[in-house]
Amino acid sequence: MTFSIDRRTLLGAGAALAAGAVLPAGAQAQPTLRFAAVFSDKDIRADMMKMFAKDIEADYKVEMFLNSTLFRQGTELVALQRDNLEMGNIAPQDISKQVPAWSLLTSAYLFRDPDHLGKFFASDLGAQMKKMVEDQLKVKILGPTFFGTRHVGLKTKKRIGTPADLAGVKLRMPPGDTWQMLGRSLGANPTPMAYAETYTGLQTGAIDGQDNPLPNVQNMKFNEVMSQIVLTSHLVAFDLLTVNMKTWQGMAPAKQRSFQAAADKAIAWSTAEHQKREAELAESFRKQGLEVYVPNINAFREYAQKAYLASDDAKNWPPGMLDKINAMK
Repeated sequence: MTFSIDRRTLLGAGAALAAGAVLPAGAQAQPTLRFAAVFSDKDIRADMMKMFAKDIEADYKVEMFLNSTLFRQGTELVALQRDNLEMGNIAPQDISKQVPAWSLLTSAYLFRDPDHLGKFFASDLGAQMKKMVEDQLKVKILGPTFFGTRHVGLKTKKRIGTPADLAGVKLRMPPGDTWQMLGRSLGANPTPMAYAETYTGLQTGAIDGQDNPLPNVQNMKFNEVMSQIVLTSHLVAFDLLTVNMKTWQGMAPAKQRSFQAAADKAIAWSTAEHQKREAELAESFRKQGLEVYVPNINAFREYAQKAYLASDDAKNWPPGMLDKINAMK
């Protein structure tokens, strides 16, 4: 069999080979990792991800999609599982929908502070819970992204001392049973509403209040449509920096180690920045005219813990895990 190649085809092939030869080898193969999150570009965690992206830029390009612009809030985890997304900032509440044991990590007054949270995830207990997610959901958790301690912010001027004072208050919570349970554990009437709709909800009176860490209140300007912040400190808030398992398993062990190290560095920086911002914001909001005060924390803690222990969620908690977390120093 014989065949011929015309001059135009030969020249075209030569040009293609020449173009490939002048490109840097790494530039041809560098994968793009799409990252999706609900938070805005004003969030400290956006800067955290920029730091992370810079540290891994030799191996990967990170494209950030914030404000739920790629996937709506609560659907990022499924996108990771279906290989439709490479990285996401995933709420533990979304994980608990598929792994009921994880509802323990979403309960009120579980972690004392960010240090307690970090120590848990670095411990054998934390490794046990992360492996549960890897085995059942097929995603890799890189670490917890602390974003502040959640407090109740209200449009109403009624002073709040105990959970009884929140009876009938329409408190915006993210959609999902776990979030609604958190709202009930405070004595409020939880109302599901998307994060991006919360400002308008407060403005129009569709809701009476919301619960968020102070940096989120500032980022979303909720303080403009509230009269008070009740420092309930009911949840040390965190999400999970998570990577699609196909992406993770496609890395050589050395790249996995450098990828994890970059995540650890960025998460530690973000945690420190959030703690610094929280301390500054309480005083800043007072100066702006908001009432900022501490209620009866013991009353809130006792009410919440009783609510959780009496719930169906508690039946799914790993035996003895709650006591072990409480005992951690």
